Amino acid sequence: MNRKFLLIFLYLYALIFSVSKTIRIPNEWARSHWLLDYRFGFIKRGLAGELFGFLCEKKLFSITVLSAGILCLLYFLILNIALKSTLSFQKSFYRILFFVIFLLSQYIVFSAHLIGYLDHVIFLLTILSVYLIGRGKLFLSSLVAVFSIFIHEISLFLMLPVCCFFIIINETSIQRFSFRNIFSKHLLKKLSAFIILPLFAVFSISFFQEIYEGNYYSEIFSYLKGSSISPKVADSVSGAYTKSFSYYLKDQYVHFIQRLFISKATIFYGIPLLFSLWMMFKEFKLQKNIQLFILLASVSFIPLLLHAIAYDTYRIWSFPFMILFLIFWILSSKSEKNEHETKPISVPEIVFFMAAFLLVTLIPNFLFDDETERFSLWMRLILILPILSILYFFKKSFNQKTD
Repeated sequence: MNRKFLLIFLYLYALIFSVSKTIRIPNEWARSHWLLDYRFGFIKRGLAGELFGFLCEKKLFSITVLSAGILCLLYFLILNIALKSTLSFQKSFYRILFFVIFLLSQYIVFSAHLIGYLDHVIFLLTILSVYLIGRGKLFLSSLVAVFSIFIHEISLFLMLPVCCFFIIINETSIQRFSFRNIFSKHLLKKLSAFIILPLFAVFSISFFQEIYEGNYYSEIFSYLKGSSISPKVADSVSGAYTKSFSYYLKDQYVHFIQRLFISKATIFYGIPLLFSLWMMFKEFKLQKNIQLFILLASVSFIPLLLHAIAYDTYRIWSFPFMILFLIFWILSSKSEKNEHETKPISVPEIVFFMAAFLLVTLIPNFLFDDETERFSLWMRLILILPILSILYFFKKSFNQKTD
């Protein structure tokens, strides 16, 4: 069977399996974000709804179509990046295992469950920003980042670290990286040129929230209720749009350690994340550059700092999967093809993979709105058999090549 066709089928099947477990129409929280704009004055996260209002009437149907379009575009780019990154380095089995775990991961599951959330727009813009950085368009990439921050301030944790990581790698290379390089005059200029405008946007929004905390709450609440949003969700969204960042920090930081180290997600998400990190460590031979591995691991887990200001623990734990995916793409773009012929996967690595694989496929996720995942345990066991069969085929073919 054609290797390329089999790889496309494997990745597409894994993606469809993950999405099918939780896909739905946008919930009230997601719809509320698209309904809101600058009609009551400047508010954080108002840009997306403002632009949407220019395109069409804000109805459930149009929000659903827009949300589905955004998610489909994100999935298309993810599949395209995964396939190109794998087919360009056909001697590496680690790449296949990395992308399979990612496509089965809790990030993909939650992206379908939380269809319509602004996170998807942020990651689309992050892909665009990384693309522009790779082509030397630093100022344009910075403007994209500013645009992203006015859509959702979460860009500070999701977008900016990844882009800064790429700028560093672009200027130093994988092989010659060291922490000392970051403090070189040339690299500091590059980083400053990218990050000054986005940081100014973040501080401006934060300052506004501190000064005008509570403003527009009643107007937003009444508007959302009049737009068929339930009072409970309208109250929650109105508070999220008008309360200051310091308010959330004071209210939530006491739970940070527990959410990070003593939660179900610490195990259910942590093991697959550690496996993904190990695949990157092996694939890019980072034992030769531990400093780079420390940097990429740190960047990958920056989103977990959100536990100090937000209470949606499981959603936050899903973000590092996407950050690792983007970093994998960045490192692949800077790698030489002849550097990535890998040895056959070891028995401990197979055990590690199976632990991660079973956690992302068989353990149901804690979903929002009291929903549960589709497919019974027995159905899941049946549905994952094609994935394991194809992976066995690839493993066998890689072993034959190295004999």
